[in-house]
Amino acid sequence: MAIAWWRERAYAKRFVADLLAGELARTRRSAVGLPPAPWAEDLTLASLGVDSLERVELATALAEAIHLHRAGVEDTLLARASLAGWIDVAREGLDAWSEEMTFHTSGSAGEPKACTHAAAALAQEAEELARLFAGSRRIVAAVPCHHIYGFLFTVLLPQALGLPAQAVIDAGRRSVPSLGPLLQPGDLVVGHPDFWRLAARTLRQVAQGVAGVTSTAPCPDEVSEDVARAGFGRFVHVYGSSETAGVGWRASHRDPYCLFPFWTRAPDDPASLVRTLPGGAHLAARVQDEIEWLDERRFRVGSRRDRAVQVGGINVYPQRVRETLLRLPGVREAAVRPMAPHEGARLKAFIVPEDHVLDLTAFEARVREWIDGELTAPERPRALRFGPALPRSAAGKLADWPLEPGGAPAALAS
Repeated sequence: MAIAWWRERAYAKRFVADLLAGELARTRRSAVGLPPAPWAEDLTLASLGVDSLERVELATALAEAIHLHRAGVEDTLLARASLAGWIDVAREGLDAWSEEMTFHTSGSAGEPKACTHAAAALAQEAEELARLFAGSRRIVAAVPCHHIYGFLFTVLLPQALGLPAQAVIDAGRRSVPSLGPLLQPGDLVVGHPDFWRLAARTLRQVAQGVAGVTSTAPCPDEVSEDVARAGFGRFVHVYGSSETAGVGWRASHRDPYCLFPFWTRAPDDPASLVRTLPGGAHLAARVQDEIEWLDERRFRVGSRRDRAVQVGGINVYPQRVRETLLRLPGVREAAVRPMAPHEGARLKAFIVPEDHVLDLTAFEARVREWIDGELTAPERPRALRFGPALPRSAAGKLADWPLEPGGAPAALAS
């Protein structure tokens, strides 16, 4: 049975506010200028600098997410000027129809892909998560709730656990070190790998009985080890995507994943699965990664078939970033890849300028201006290196390159 999550106004407020903030950050290519969370209900769209075109885009995004057209109230959003008004419309629409919700992939190449899920299927997963995380007293959320992972863990899970809305602590806009004194026994901290990388580096000896969960991308083994050393007694990895929701989980990075009970492996294709929905219907799905099956229920995850990487929980495509760099006059060749684990958690780029580029300092400034104007924040390479040719191995294959000490421009030496 689906969970009427919106009837607790605090959850409806978080969902609407997170969606508006996420959409504005995406379309403006930055969250700079948005007020810190939590937003007051009397906050107006005008105070966010929303123009008439953005208002329509925001209304469309919320209407699509909770299917307001089914209730026939989507047009009333445009007549509401405050966050409170948008929350009221959302709750009215969900009271009338709430059978499905639509989430979007976090991809940064073109428009995010819409992924629609039955509300009963989401509730089915929340009930399974409640068994997996039984005993949790609070949810400390370092992820927004308008994406499917955040929605499952910070909206549906606490209600499936019988927790009040005030038991969900929004940590998404707090500094990671400040979370240490906040954490209490029984807390479940919900984050993504980049959050956990920072947490492992800055949190020391958290309270006994605090658990963590990570999803959206593979969490590096060294980060998992550091999280354990910081005192987290349990650190669960969940595998899934916006298209599938949760597929499997593991209690340690040393273990294979185990399918959630409502999934089974499809014959013949290692990447295909079948989900049994409440009521007995079946849904076919295909995961985005290479899968190695150990038996019918356990599996290991390989690299993504679409070559996406994740930066801050957002899918980023290095090839798209490279193509953007190549459009800048003066760039002859470019390579883009994730930083090595010891270098950071962003992208880096190696750029070969055209021969006529003589002033490298001025050229780097042009490149950074181009990057800021053409790419979203997660896509922007944090470190740039310049040289006369791309680094290659003895076999001629593209090789990795170290970052320049101090981030200074590299010389165009022969």
